[in-house]
Amino acid sequence: MDNVFVYCEIEEGQVAEVSLELLSKGRSLADRLGCSLEAAVIGAGLKGIEKQIFPYGADVIHIADDKRLYPYQTLPHSAILNGLFREEKPRIGLLGATSVGRDLAPRIASALKCGLTADCTALEIGDHTENKTGKEYRDLLYQIRPAFGGNIIATIINPETRPQLATVREGVMKKEICAQDCKGRVKTIDSDKWLGDDDFVVKIIERHIEQSKVNIKSAGIIVAGGYGVGSKENFRHLYDLAGVLGGEVAGSRAAVDGGFIEHERQVGQTGVTVRPRLYIACGISGQIQHRAGMDQSSIIISINNDPDAPINQIADYTIIGDLTDIIPKMIKYYQKNTK
Repeated sequence: MDNVFVYCEIEEGQVAEVSLELLSKGRSLADRLGCSLEAAVIGAGLKGIEKQIFPYGADVIHIADDKRLYPYQTLPHSAILNGLFREEKPRIGLLGATSVGRDLAPRIASALKCGLTADCTALEIGDHTENKTGKEYRDLLYQIRPAFGGNIIATIINPETRPQLATVREGVMKKEICAQDCKGRVKTIDSDKWLGDDDFVVKIIERHIEQSKVNIKSAGIIVAGGYGVGSKENFRHLYDLAGVLGGEVAGSRAAVDGGFIEHERQVGQTGVTVRPRLYIACGISGQIQHRAGMDQSSIIISINNDPDAPINQIADYTIIGDLTDIIPKMIKYYQKNTK
C-alpha cells in the first residue's frame, strides 16, 4: 500500500527495455519516498522472470502466469491490473509509453478515476501549494513532459487522486542495475479472481510482428540531420560520415516531414529518445521537440550555418558552416588520424 508500482511488459520471455528503465527510475522514486518498489508482470511461461527484475531494485514482484494472458490483450490485462491496484492501493503507477502502455494506462485511469499523464520525459518528487486555498501537498509525483506542440515543458501533478499514473517514453530514463544479487518477494496473482468470460470475447487467430530494421535507440554514435540538410540527396553525406564512424543516421521531424529520411529514424518528442556517446546534429535548428529526444547525449556536436540556432545552446562543440563542405573534411581527417 502507498508504494511505487511498475507494470513490466513481456515479449517472448523478456522484460521490455522501457520496463527496466522504469524500474531504475522507480527505485530512486521509492527511495525518495521511503516506500517499496513493486513490479506487476502479466503473461504466460513466466518461470524465473524475477531474475530479470530483481537486479533493478524491485522489492516485490506480482506475477500473473496464465496461458490465456499471452500475447497481450486489452481486456484481461486491464482486469488484472485494475484488481491489483484496487487491492494494493499504490501511490504511483508507471507504464511504458508503448503501444501496450498507451492502450492499458487510460483504462486503468478510467476504472480507478485517477489522473494520467502520457508520454512523460522526466519524473521527480516535490511539494505543491494550492494558490487559492493555501493547501499544501507533500511528496507529489511531478510528471514532466513537452506540451503545446513541444513549445513548453509542462509539470503536471495529481494532488487528490491515487495512484498518480504516468506513461513514460522509451529511452528517457537511464537503466541501472542496483545489484545482480538483489532479492525480494514474489507474490502469485490468482488470475481467476479478477477474470471473467467477458474478458476473452476477443480471440487472437494469427499474430505477426514485423521486426524493426533500424535500431537507433541503442546506437553509440548518431549522425542526425534536419530540414537544413536541404534534400534527400544531401543526406548521403550523413550516411557517409555515419559509415566511417560506425554509427547510425537519424533525422528531425522536419526532415521526416520533408521526405528526406524515413520516420523510423526520427528522433524527438514524436520519434525515438536516444542517449548515444556522440550525437552529431547537422542542419538541425534544435527546437524543444527535438531536444527532448537527444539532450541526454554524452557529447553533442552541432554543424549549422546559423550561429544563433537553439541547438548550439546545448552543443558541446559547434561548427558554423555548410555541412556539404564540413562533413567531407571531417571524414578526410578522421580517416587520416585513424590510419
